[in-house]
Amino acid sequence: MDLIHLDQPYRNTPFQGHHLHTRPLAAAMGAEVLDTDVRTLSDDAFDELQQALFHHKMIYLRNQSLTPDDQAQFTLRFGEFGTDAYTTGLPGYPDVQPVVKEAQTKSKMIFGGGWHTDSAFLEEPPSISLLYGVEIPPYGGDTTWYNTALAYESLTPAMRAMLAPLKVHMSGIKVVNSMRKLAKDAAGMDAMGDIQLELDIQAMIDGHFHPLIRRHPISGEVALYCDDVYAQGIEGMTEYEARPLLNFLVAHITQEIFCCRLRWEANMLVLWDNRICLHRAFNDYDGFRREMHRTTVKGERPLGLSA
Repeated sequence: MDLIHLDQPYRNTPFQGHHLHTRPLAAAMGAEVLDTDVRTLSDDAFDELQQALFHHKMIYLRNQSLTPDDQAQFTLRFGEFGTDAYTTGLPGYPDVQPVVKEAQTKSKMIFGGGWHTDSAFLEEPPSISLLYGVEIPPYGGDTTWYNTALAYESLTPAMRAMLAPLKVHMSGIKVVNSMRKLAKDAAGMDAMGDIQLELDIQAMIDGHFHPLIRRHPISGEVALYCDDVYAQGIEGMTEYEARPLLNFLVAHITQEIFCCRLRWEANMLVLWDNRICLHRAFNDYDGFRREMHRTTVKGERPLGLSA
C-alpha cells in the first residue's frame, strides 16, 4: 500500500537561545540539548528549554546524574505531576515510576512496546513525559518517536476536513486483554515483567472520547491524535467503519519520514510532548538489565480544532 508522503520541507532546525542550543536528531523531530544541567537551570533557561521541547517535540540531555528527588523537582517545574495509570512509584517518591527489566527476564510484552501516546484513555492524559536512563544495555532498547503534527499536515485537505469533527475512543482494553493472556488469571495482573502495576481495569477499558484532530494548547499546532494501542473506535461509527480508518492513520503516522530513533545512554534524560507525538520502545535486549525512571506532567482534556 502506498502511503501519503510529506510534500513540504521539514522544519526540525536547531533551536538557538541565549542560554541553550540544540542539535537535531533527525529531519522530522527530536534534538539533543547541549551542555546543559537541568538541576541548575535559571528561570530564563528553563523557559528556553520548554520552547526547545515544543519546537522539536522530543529533546534529550546527556550526563545528567539525577537522583529521584532531582527528577521529581525538575518535573514539577513544568506543572503538577500527572496521573500514572499503571505503575507504583519508588519508595518515598510515589510520582517517580521505575521501569525495569532484569537481565534474566524474558517477556513477550514490555512497558511501552506498541505505538502509543501515554495514557490516552485518561480524561486528562499527561502533557509531558520524562524518562531517565539509570542502567542501560550495551545495545538494544532504543525508543522511536513519531511527529503527529507533520503526519497531519501531509494529509490532503479533503482527508483533514473529514477527520476534523471526529472523536476517537481511547481505551486500555487492548492492553488489558494482552495482559490477561500473559497472566494466569485476571486477578494476577499485578506485574508486567519486573514492573509492579496498580490498575483500575474498568476505568482503563471505559476510557474517554477525544478529538481525533488535536490542537496544541500552547504552540497552536494541529496534530493527529491516534495510536495503535489505545485508539479503539470512532464516535458514531461501527467497528466495521472505524477500524480501516484507524489502521490507515496509524500506518500513516508511523512512516519513517516522520520519526526519530534514539539510542539510550546511562544518565540520559529524555522529555517529549505527549500531546503531539507517538513513541515505541523495543524489546530486544534479553540478557541485559535495563532500568529507567519515569515521571509525567499533568495534562489537559485534549482540545479539538474548534476550541
